[in-house]
Amino acid sequence: MKKGLFISIEGPDGSGKSTQIENIKQFFKDKDIDIVFTREPGGTPIGERIREIILDKNCKEMDSMTEAMLYAAARAQHVNQVIRPALEQKKIVVCDRFVDSSIAYQGYGRRLGESVAIINGFAIGDCMPDVTFLMKLDPTVGRKRIDEKQQDRLEMEKDAFHVSVFKGYLDIEKKNPQRIVGIDASRSINEIKLDIYKKLEEVLKSVAE
Repeated sequence: MKKGLFISIEGPDGSGKSTQIENIKQFFKDKDIDIVFTREPGGTPIGERIREIILDKNCKEMDSMTEAMLYAAARAQHVNQVIRPALEQKKIVVCDRFVDSSIAYQGYGRRLGESVAIINGFAIGDCMPDVTFLMKLDPTVGRKRIDEKQQDRLEMEKDAFHVSVFKGYLDIEKKNPQRIVGIDASRSINEIKLDIYKKLEEVLKSVAE
């Protein structure tokens, strides 16, 4: 590879994102290509501790701006400790969620608007994914896939919140057609996988040239 490659996977809760992440890992494994897999919030020891606070069901009193800034803080650490160094070494980074999640969940879901993009501008600088797979599924369908007992603090939010988040994702997709690959997540796992694999083949060819 002539340069690093940064891939992110986004989508509302219950959209099948975790299943396709495993398929993406297998895609690279089959090609004998090592990847750096990471996640948000988290990805670093500091980020994982922040994750515990953000998703803790007992933190019901958390202010929306506090939430947004905690995500950005974890992301700043993640970018500088893991993602940027890996890309500088021309590695492939696959990340479960990135800045689009904050814009969708806090910008749209929490109605914080442009402040979320501003905060995260400081956190990530110019470090953005080369390609983002967006798993698109009606949130009222996706939420039924998640056991209520297993839900974290954000997953426990009401349907109206998750509908706003999904609308946010659709807006982000419209604004970034060159980067974001929308995936119809209502189809079978295999159909979705084949779509993602096709795009990954294209992306690998482009960075190899």
